Amino acid sequence: MAFDLRQAEQVDLLVPGMSCAGCMRKIEARLAETGGVEHARANLSGHRVAVKIDPALTTAQALVEALADAGYDARPFDPSLHGAARADAEGRDLLLRLGVAGFAAMNVMLLSISVWSGADAATRDLLHWISALIALPAMAYAGMPFFRSAGAALKGGRLNMDVPISLAIILAGVSSVIETTRSGEHAYFDAGIMLIFFLLIGRYLDHRTRASARSAAAELTAMTGRQALRVGDDGQRRLCPVEDLAPGMTIAVAPGERIPADGVILRGSTDLDRSLVTGESRPEGADVGAEIHAGMLNLTGPIDVRIRATGDDTLLAEIARMVDAAQRGRGRYDRLADQAARVYAPGVHALGALAFIGWFWASGDVLVALGIATAMLIITCPCALGLAIPTVHTVTTSRLFKAGIFIKDGTELERLAQVDLVAFDKTGTLTDGKPRLSDAPDRDSVEWALAASLARHSRHPASKAIADAAGEGVDVPITDIREIPGHGVEGRIDGATVRLGRPSWVGATEPCDVAVSTAAGHVAGFRFAESVRPDVPETIARLRQMGCDVAILSGDNAPAVAEVANTAGIDETYATLLPGEKLALLDNWAARGRRVLMVGDGLNDSPALAAAHASMSPSTAADVSKTAAGLVFTGESLAPVADALEVARAARRRSLESFGIAAVYNACAIPLALAGFVTPLIAALAMSGSSILVVLNALRLRKS
Repeated sequence: MAFDLRQAEQVDLLVPGMSCAGCMRKIEARLAETGGVEHARANLSGHRVAVKIDPALTTAQALVEALADAGYDARPFDPSLHGAARADAEGRDLLLRLGVAGFAAMNVMLLSISVWSGADAATRDLLHWISALIALPAMAYAGMPFFRSAGAALKGGRLNMDVPISLAIILAGVSSVIETTRSGEHAYFDAGIMLIFFLLIGRYLDHRTRASARSAAAELTAMTGRQALRVGDDGQRRLCPVEDLAPGMTIAVAPGERIPADGVILRGSTDLDRSLVTGESRPEGADVGAEIHAGMLNLTGPIDVRIRATGDDTLLAEIARMVDAAQRGRGRYDRLADQAARVYAPGVHALGALAFIGWFWASGDVLVALGIATAMLIITCPCALGLAIPTVHTVTTSRLFKAGIFIKDGTELERLAQVDLVAFDKTGTLTDGKPRLSDAPDRDSVEWALAASLARHSRHPASKAIADAAGEGVDVPITDIREIPGHGVEGRIDGATVRLGRPSWVGATEPCDVAVSTAAGHVAGFRFAESVRPDVPETIARLRQMGCDVAILSGDNAPAVAEVANTAGIDETYATLLPGEKLALLDNWAARGRRVLMVGDGLNDSPALAAAHASMSPSTAADVSKTAAGLVFTGESLAPVADALEVARAARRRSLESFGIAAVYNACAIPLALAGFVTPLIAALAMSGSSILVVLNALRLRKS
């Protein structure tokens, strides 16, 4: 049956067991096979899946059952149940299990030291039984994240890193219990609990890395607060939940409060922190008639606001949706650890099985074979691999943060390290984003008055420059005003269309940056000048030294782009590009194997930022652009672009070095384990040593 787009609705599912890009592909493929599903997109950071369905053909419960058949527990996502207040429940749970494993490991090791010191016979058996009483419950509790993940993988007919980990933990516990009941000399409770302890360190670090980028959307929606002070028709003021607000109502906002809805100031004047919308943190004055948005901060004076939009219709909600969409798109990239897991896990199983079969055939003793197979699984346990990427990302994120660079997704580092071409937007990125009017029609002309009136209805920097130059004294009555992204602003006067914007759109024949057309058909042009950021030439030179090509992708006219390119030292330029043309250019580069870093700040750059291999925006960018970008940098300097690329490449080197450490370790340890020279305890100690080396290697990023 064909999918009916008119009946389409979105269902959001929470899938806690989604842990890698491979999981995302399997989940999306399984849902795509379900009748009534138009498409499904997974968000790894939030463990969520957005599914577009025809409710006449399927339900949320059917989707949950489809994922259950694939080995994934899922449930409908409810923001009130899974919001910011409970967003870190997984982290607290991991930290608690880590504490239990660490406490148990210390105590079991103390008992093991007594055994190693010479305790034998009944004393040794007693110490082993006490170790079992401590270790087994701790292993069952602390190891549950690995057991759940492995069980879900096996149920879905697949393998992941947690399958060999779980086998190693279980075999260590089983062989130790058997050895203890036989009054044997060796029990490996200490090895099993130490294994869990080190693995949980890696799992917790990975969680913290994801949590740093998780749910920017949830943080945005939390900016409106929970209650508002509604002003009734009788003038009385009453507290009400934000959810009860509706367009047309009037609310009072005191200094220090967040604006809970989009609207217009009816009474009062104040200073506002508009950084949510404009990216500019400096306070701006706002008087009666000023348009304000949910999430802005009222700084100085009490105001009454007439509501225009609430809830999902606010600009804040739109930004939150774009953040979520951007995270879903970028989460599809395979991390190095995910790529390694697809090769590593089957190999570990094969080696463990060979060790057991070979030694059972050679010795005829199942316990000997079980012990060596256990040692093999422990010594080849992917603890170092599990620690490598999270540790590198944690250290790198901290270093970038101190440099004023904020990263939203750990995979962005790996994409950034692969970049070989950097594409810059011009205005607001290479330049200071503050165009100054250098040439304009006569101040007493109709064209000037019309341009000033239209400019007040646009947030484009050129429009702002015209409006600022005109001041408050010029106002032409224009109706049906609307802004057309990538073109400009248009309205109507006595039935005739008037426009301000791109010269080709307006119909200008003379060279100019922006043109205005009157109701009578007259066209006049405006020219602007802007300053290039002071360190642009130096930054471009650094990027070239790192082997990157550099280009400018701009919507401005060719002369303006050429002027900035000459100052910056950039040869490859593209001017007068619409958003779709920027996308086409990026697609063309990608088809030729280029890995592009897009750096932009405007609303029209957001599609390109989302589509590029990696992307950055300055903190002064439009919010939509910042949400589409993978990294955001602060300050007036452009140097953070080169700094981020440099750090990302260093992080990739450290990650590959950590994989190399793990490979060398395994190359040395596996033959010894297969030969029977390694006990499970020695295997656990060796595994711990390789994990410590990986962590120390990652910490080198702090100074490199």
